[in-house]
Amino acid sequence: MKDVYLSIGTNMGERYENLQQAVALLKEEENIEVVRISSVYETAAVGYTDQADFLNIAVHLKTDASSANMLEICQSVEQELGRVREFRWGPRIIDLDILVYNHENIETDNLIVPHPRMYERAFVLVPLVEITPTPFGDQLQQAHNLLKQMDCESEGVSLWKLFNEPLTVS
Repeated sequence: MKDVYLSIGTNMGERYENLQQAVALLKEEENIEVVRISSVYETAAVGYTDQADFLNIAVHLKTDASSANMLEICQSVEQELGRVREFRWGPRIIDLDILVYNHENIETDNLIVPHPRMYERAFVLVPLVEITPTPFGDQLQQAHNLLKQMDCESEGVSLWKLFNEPLTVS
């Protein structure tokens, strides 16, 4: 089984419910085991900033799916929840990004792993570091090291719901 780390974000509609539904859809996949879910963080929009704040989580999965298949699953979840891509960095009902896939470096026409902007974004690093308290592999170690250098408050990241109040899936 491969270790996969996702970032999931939303800033439209019932944001918390969107996260819950995304995780529920991942759990329905027969070749995916959800291992750990971070606390929920509220973050200011990046890129196009004239939009609502996001709720973001990180999720650790175990899977035997290939990286290409994992991308298809993420896009299927987005589509099922109504994701519409109007413009880059625009508002979205849900966004699933593969951050790390089995600690591999992958570059295809459709997928780059580790995610090309993950090391620049506190809203990605904070939840990712939370679910990897003992980092293993170069990619997670780099995430831990970079987060120590960031000022998360000035980056607009704040805790919204603690992990000990688990993301429930009905």
